[in-house]
Amino acid sequence: MDRRGFVKGVGLAATMLGLAGGSTLATAGSPAWADDYGLNPNASVYRALVPEIFAPLPDPADHVPAIVVGSGFGASITALRLAQSGTEVAVLERGSRWPNDLWRDIFAVDTIPDGRGFWHRTTFTGVTRIPMSFDPFGGVLDVSSYPGIDVWRGACVGGGSVVFTGVMIEPEQRFFDHVFGGVVDYREMHDVYYPRVRNMLRPSPIPDDIYHSVAFAHARAWDDQFRAAGYMPQHIDGLWNWNVVRDELAGRSTPSATVGCSNLGNSNGAKFDLNQNYLRYAEDTGVARIYPGHRVDAIAKESGAAGRYTVTVTKLAPTGEVLRIRTLTCDKLFLGAGSIGTSELLVRARDTGALPNLNEHIGEGWGSNGDVGLARPLGSLDVGLQGTPSASRILDEAGAPVSLENWFIPGATPFDIGTLASLGIVLDDTRGRFVYNPTDGRVNLQWPENGAAGYLARAQEVNDKAACDCPTIALPVLGGDASFTSHPLGGAVIGRATDRYGRVCGYRGLYVMDGAAVPGSTGTVNPSLTISALAERNIEQIISSGE
Repeated sequence: MDRRGFVKGVGLAATMLGLAGGSTLATAGSPAWADDYGLNPNASVYRALVPEIFAPLPDPADHVPAIVVGSGFGASITALRLAQSGTEVAVLERGSRWPNDLWRDIFAVDTIPDGRGFWHRTTFTGVTRIPMSFDPFGGVLDVSSYPGIDVWRGACVGGGSVVFTGVMIEPEQRFFDHVFGGVVDYREMHDVYYPRVRNMLRPSPIPDDIYHSVAFAHARAWDDQFRAAGYMPQHIDGLWNWNVVRDELAGRSTPSATVGCSNLGNSNGAKFDLNQNYLRYAEDTGVARIYPGHRVDAIAKESGAAGRYTVTVTKLAPTGEVLRIRTLTCDKLFLGAGSIGTSELLVRARDTGALPNLNEHIGEGWGSNGDVGLARPLGSLDVGLQGTPSASRILDEAGAPVSLENWFIPGATPFDIGTLASLGIVLDDTRGRFVYNPTDGRVNLQWPENGAAGYLARAQEVNDKAACDCPTIALPVLGGDASFTSHPLGGAVIGRATDRYGRVCGYRGLYVMDGAAVPGSTGTVNPSLTISALAERNIEQIISSGE
């Protein structure tokens, strides 16, 4: 997007937020348009909007006892528990650390995004099928495209907690056991580790006053349609600060969670992301430090049984410019870069000979969690705003188990548009694998041809039951079909690539602490709670055993 297009986009976004009762992006016009970051002529705009991410980035020491790669759910829990045990920790995160403010426009709006929205790309076609263009920048959502499937993941301090819809659900035991095959004890998770995470993150269902507000007319209509079809929708827990949502509705904050913003962050802190809990508590110990703008490119081990791990790191400006390349060392290395990031590092290390003792299960067992985006006509005159927290869920076991959750329409408008969206999650065993390409050094995800076809059909079948005379509409993303996931899982599966607690087979002091350890599915629910509980379980055992 050229400069004029960017200003036009900012103006339109401001107008839409203004219509919803919020503030505008008035500060966008205040800075000079100087090209102070070379690669991006709009860097000055972003610098005026979010000066915090342009502050000088700190550098970690050359050697740290423990390095945690990534800052999402598994990584942040690992960092906190290590720090509480007295271990000095460096958390390396490729993305920026974004602030929150009740009135400032920190993040891009989902409806008309700019470079703050996406990690170094210039185009995106989301579930609305509307292509969008913007300038390149180090935004918060990384969309990685592979043949047959697109993966959405976080690229910021806080990882996926900043860009997800806040849903935190514990799976049914029968589905959990189907996925984990006895490697992880469900009763232990249910009795100890799921409650431990809930105590820290405090997820809760949507309060009645917010559910009955103008922002959730679509959620009420969704529930009514499924009740008419014979289902009993159940309210689900969300990671939201409901008082901030109330502030939006009352005009005490710029609208965000009530006007279709979630996938690109919530500027006012309505989402209780990891920056407000685990990561903050880790830093409060005084022995854990977070280093934004530090992308980990490779891992290896020095020779000898007692050799330290080496971590090759590129320090990046928000505009993508390389500021420095270093090699750090650590005694223990904890991988929490998400399913894609962790799997890439391990596959590359094995196949280049940097970590030759990694086993054949590295890179295997990747799944999309059975994600499907669906829509159907609203069928109601009760319309309002696009509130983003998911209010309800139904479960159907007439065939392959599938849950459908009430969903906003990502990237549409701040207002209801006569369409109801659902996020379907099917218990599906389709799996892909990561493969190293020695020609270009890339690690590619191989996904079966038409890998989503079976679970897409199953999710549509259930959605059609509530649609009656209203045919289901698939919500495709890049590639023109429903092959996408915002819940990538697997690639270093627990009990195969690792032992039963995330210790990587073949190497002492190397651990997988994130969604890469999960066997491709979390059993018809969003993965965040299970990833977190698994990390709490594993790090407790690792610390107590001393290895």
